[in-house]
Amino acid sequence: MATEIERKFLVTDESWRNAVSKKSFFRQGYLTRSDGASVRVRVADGKADLNIKSMTLGISRHEFEYEIPLADAKEMLDKLCLGPKIEKVRYFVEHLGHTWEVDVFEGDNTGLIVAEIELNAENEVFEKPPWAGDEVSDDERYYNVCLVKYPYKNWQDKR
Repeated sequence: MATEIERKFLVTDESWRNAVSKKSFFRQGYLTRSDGASVRVRVADGKADLNIKSMTLGISRHEFEYEIPLADAKEMLDKLCLGPKIEKVRYFVEHLGHTWEVDVFEGDNTGLIVAEIELNAENEVFEKPPWAGDEVSDDERYYNVCLVKYPYKNWQDKR
């Protein structure tokens, strides 16, 4: 079984931009969401995938990802996915041997910037960059699937 181990942090300033190695525009939507799992369609860099992820709260979740035809993904996004869609630019930032993914959200989630680091083990040691602030790994509001139902623009309590 595939497991994703990921920690999320709010971004406190723009200094991360000096270390960007690559960026990608993501458009994604959710076909379904239940108490057990979400099913996502994502298009980025001319490729598409279908992703199934457990709805477990925390840094470790079951995740399965499969490449699908780009035309099919675009049609699913336009005709089948729940709205609004998640649109974001993901920047890849190297910091002391780890690649951080900084997501700058657009649309209904404009203003939200979150940094993620994927780890090989829950107890893996890493150094948090100076631009990474409060950890939000255990706050479901920051999960993309939750941003569809309750977008950042509607939050009263923005950190």
